Amino acid sequence: MSKSGHVTAKINGIIIAASEKYEVVESNIYFPPESLKTAHFTETKTTTFCPWKGIASYYTIKVGDEVLEDAAWYYPDPKEKALSIKGYVAFYKSKVEIDGA
Repeated sequence: MSKSGHVTAKINGIIIAASEKYEVVESNIYFPPESLKTAHFTETKTTTFCPWKGIASYYTIKVGDEVLEDAAWYYPDPKEKALSIKGYVAFYKSKVEIDGA
């Protein structure tokens, strides 16, 4: 579901993503790829499978000396029902602070 309003993703007070538009799927905020501060993100080899969204890929996030492995995921080639989140990035709420949603 498309939403609008300012949202941010932070680690230790450092903003790693910010956007005025985002998607909400299964209570997770999905940030558009252009909203990421890409210097903090490194792709990993981790993948998982969702029956209706498809195969998720993961990012490790580094802020200062803190490294959060596989803390964010996205669907590079989602199934038809999840096309609205293609390339959008969500974060584990236990690892990343999400504000504004």
